[in-house]
Amino acid sequence: MMTMRKSSPTTLALKGSIARRDFLKLGAATSAALMAKSMFPSGVHAQGTGPEVKGTKLGYIALTDAAPLIIAKEKGMFAKYGLSDMDIAKQASWGATRDNMALGTKANGIDGGHILRPKVHLYATGKVMQNNQPLPMYSLLNLNEDCQGISVSNEFKDTGAGLDASKLKAAFEAKKASGKDVKVAMTFPGGTHDLWVRYWLAAGGIDPEKDVSTIVVPPPQMVANMKVGNMDAFCVGEPWNEQLVNQGIGYTACTTGELWFKHPEKVLGMRADWVDANPKATLAILAAVMEAQIWCDKPENKDEMAAIVGRRQWFNVPVADIIGRIKGDINYGHGRVAKGTNLGMKFWGEKGEASYPWKNLDAWFITENIRWGKFEANTDIKALVNKTNRSDLWSEGAKLAGLSGTPTGDSRGVEKFFDGKVFDWNDPQAYLKSLSVKKMA
Repeated sequence: MMTMRKSSPTTLALKGSIARRDFLKLGAATSAALMAKSMFPSGVHAQGTGPEVKGTKLGYIALTDAAPLIIAKEKGMFAKYGLSDMDIAKQASWGATRDNMALGTKANGIDGGHILRPKVHLYATGKVMQNNQPLPMYSLLNLNEDCQGISVSNEFKDTGAGLDASKLKAAFEAKKASGKDVKVAMTFPGGTHDLWVRYWLAAGGIDPEKDVSTIVVPPPQMVANMKVGNMDAFCVGEPWNEQLVNQGIGYTACTTGELWFKHPEKVLGMRADWVDANPKATLAILAAVMEAQIWCDKPENKDEMAAIVGRRQWFNVPVADIIGRIKGDINYGHGRVAKGTNLGMKFWGEKGEASYPWKNLDAWFITENIRWGKFEANTDIKALVNKTNRSDLWSEGAKLAGLSGTPTGDSRGVEKFFDGKVFDWNDPQAYLKSLSVKKMA
């Protein structure tokens, strides 16, 4: 007869948990999942250790960079961390997102969500809020890098304008001389798409304040508006540039990753009062979204991700309009196709560097909004960044998810742009002085 050896208390303890050295051998997503399961076998909220609430409402716009929030809901990552009641709610426009954020869930709005990174600063200072009333906000996590686009109407295809916008200058001047307005659409004043298209135009010698009219159009309405001739160019996230090309209405002049490689884009931004009142729930949200970012970044998951977010209840967009660019396959239109580029959407990176909310990147957005008159020239940039950026909470969320070796610090270094300009957050004035086209005095 076989005799069973009695396990010691130490052996039993080791069987019930996973040693730290074993985590380091596992992939990030796997280690995160096992950590949460071993720490909280009945969910993160077990034994009073988990979140104060079971969820809240987060908004999103139908853009591919909202995928981590959708995947965290669809794949049960929120529920795993004790957030069984998370509501990921579609917003009609960035203006609607702002208004619902101002309401908060107590007034049937939202407490946070997928937003343009500069909106955190614009909300917190009251610059775009009703009666200029500040809405304290935090940037918690960078949702993605790259994979936005600047697209141009077929009316200008013979100019050959691409990354070099200067080829449009004469054509725009001729259109204005004929009595017609040149309209360039973006999604929200002072937001990322506004800043990308302004940077591109200005680098080509086209003054976005004088030579064109900038208009605001919600992302899902971009293609339809260009189809009926309401705009000459636009900047928006995916899948709308790809859909424009697939419908033969216009072409992509460049992707934003070509302007500034590995640039930040959307963030998980939340009302400061909600975060301050629910610190454990905030960390649970962060841990769940990080796991979703890791999942989204894996090549083997791209097709499933595109299928999920393309569903009617999320984007209601064909997978063909989503899948190429998230993989780095760019169909610019008019026969120009680039396969396997490094310009695909990045959600996590090697160790979370695409997710970590670097403070120097916030500083660039504030500086660009000084350039175009959204903020005063004497704005204390670092003070505003330190007030809104919660990289400390990101690091705590990473610990809850069982992740190690993740980024720390405030800056990833001097940022470099396609036209040779550089940005050092320790000297934003030097950057501003280097720019020849700007609104500020």
